[in-house]
Amino acid sequence: MKFLSLYTPARKTAGVPPSQDHMAGMEKLIEESMKAGVLLATGGLLSIAQGACLRRSGGETTLIDGPFIETKEVVGGFAVLEAKSKEEAIEMVRTFLKIAGDGECELRQMMEPVGDFPQP
Repeated sequence: MKFLSLYTPARKTAGVPPSQDHMAGMEKLIEESMKAGVLLATGGLLSIAQGACLRRSGGETTLIDGPFIETKEVVGGFAVLEAKSKEEAIEMVRTFLKIAGDGECELRQMMEPVGDFPQP
C-alpha cells in the first residue's frame, strides 16, 4: 500500500532554516528509508508567497496568486511511503516526527489503479 504524508511544521518553526544537525538526521532517515524501499519520494515545498491556487466552481476557474492570507497552516513537505498496513505507515511517520520536531503529518492512503474504487 502507498501512503502520502503531508507535513505541516509548527507555527513557531515555520520558515526557520533547519540546523546542520537537524539536516544530517533528516538526510540519514531519508537515505535509510529509500534503501529499505519504504520511502518512494520526498520533497519540501517553497513558501506560499511563490504559489498559486486554482479553484473551479460553477464552470469557472479562478486563479489566486500567493501568499494566501487566510491560510492558517501551510504544508511544508511531503513523502510517499510504501507500507504493508496503515499501522506500519503510522510508525514511519512517528519516526519522521521525532527528527522533524514540532508539527503534524496528515497520512492518507493512496488509491491504487485497480481495486480501491467502490463497485456499483
